[in-house]
Amino acid sequence: MSEVITRREADDVASGDAPDVRWAPAEPAPKRRRLGLKIGIPVGIVTAGAVAASLVLIAPGTAVAGIPVGGQTADMAEGSIAGHLANLTITLGEGGPTVTGADLGATVDASALADAAFSQSPMWNVGAWFSTVDGLEVSLDEAQAHEALRAAVPDLYTDPTPAAVVFTGTGYEAQPAIDGTGIDLAALTAAIEGAVADGASQATIDAASIPVASVTTTEMAEATAATLTEMIAEAGFYAGEERVVPISAKRLDSWLAIGTDESGAFTITADPAAVQKTVDGLADKVNQDPVTAEILTSEKGTQLVTIVEGQDGRVLGDTSNIASDYAAQLSTGDAAYALPVDVTPRETVTTTRLAEVDLSEQRLYLKENGKVIDTWLISSGRPGAETHTGRYSIGWRLESQDMSGTARDSGLPYTREGVPWVMYFNGNQAFHGAYWHNNFGNQMSAGCVNMPPNLAKKLYDWLPNGGDVWIHS
Repeated sequence: MSEVITRREADDVASGDAPDVRWAPAEPAPKRRRLGLKIGIPVGIVTAGAVAASLVLIAPGTAVAGIPVGGQTADMAEGSIAGHLANLTITLGEGGPTVTGADLGATVDASALADAAFSQSPMWNVGAWFSTVDGLEVSLDEAQAHEALRAAVPDLYTDPTPAAVVFTGTGYEAQPAIDGTGIDLAALTAAIEGAVADGASQATIDAASIPVASVTTTEMAEATAATLTEMIAEAGFYAGEERVVPISAKRLDSWLAIGTDESGAFTITADPAAVQKTVDGLADKVNQDPVTAEILTSEKGTQLVTIVEGQDGRVLGDTSNIASDYAAQLSTGDAAYALPVDVTPRETVTTTRLAEVDLSEQRLYLKENGKVIDTWLISSGRPGAETHTGRYSIGWRLESQDMSGTARDSGLPYTREGVPWVMYFNGNQAFHGAYWHNNFGNQMSAGCVNMPPNLAKKLYDWLPNGGDVWIHS
């Protein structure tokens, strides 16, 4: 015969459609006596009823955890399990207030447990009588349970303080969460399961409070504060890589609202109307005419200095959706907004400068791109201490220097204090101002090229380090 009768088959029996169940191999039927004609029908009815009952009922003495379900159908057992749990009384501390399983939203998969009881312990299986079905797992509705417990023992409950993010005037910082208190639902659930397993209709638990953390944690606040601080560092309207309109921390904060969602996570929202006030003034700050850049180079093409930085021309495009688009972008933590800009690239011109000394003329020529733009008399080295000819460049410079040495032509020592606007181009030979004579146009120095101090200052400002020098006769 079949070892297990399913709940569906049991329902068929209850409806009159009993399955074909054979209790033992068929034996030859004994010869019936007439008396059987008088009593056979009632006995048959009783026997059929017993067989049908054995196919739909759970075995006597069967319990789910500690809940008796013997002699019941699976549907009845389901109701018994759910009802027992709902009516279970929980006392909160000795002599304390009470709540029921129903108050706490206690639930269990009663249907599955009833099916398991019927499958494992059907009445027809005598060997399964007085058995226990384990596996009772109770769940509490967290919100409902805390509401009922708070009403019963309000002194054990304090609300946690959620973490927060605050603006300091220049940035953002996190304020830590503070734990509240409440009853431990895990311990309560375990106590309920233990009471049911013991067959009890009530349970007493120690109604002590435990720390209850805020769903909005300190770590959430710290992460959000870090995001907002990064936003301050990059906040602004950009034309390409250039932040043409920076947004200050104070203004950015005035646009933002920091909140939390249902899960406790922080949210960032921005007000498009507040952003619009800045958008209205963008054109005046973004639009600009192109400016040609001027670069000073050596004759070999090496860039020495930038005379004029130059700039690209810009014209701001359509601004109708900028405020709403930027507000939406800020809500994602991105504070760098790329503006729609038409750019006219700057032009660049280069200039080559040369300080040329004609020793035969005792004259200095200032040239730009080969054209003389200025000239004046100088004094180069005397016979025997001549200034060396050749192509050089300015190596280093000093606004003022004390000079001393021995003249190559006379062998006599010399000392000059506070020599102004010194520019070395060949070892110890340099351009500089000379305040001790006014005989320019004649060879007067010990090898340097000297000139009036005011003209030395002009050369000093005009020719940078690396600038070209040509000394010739």
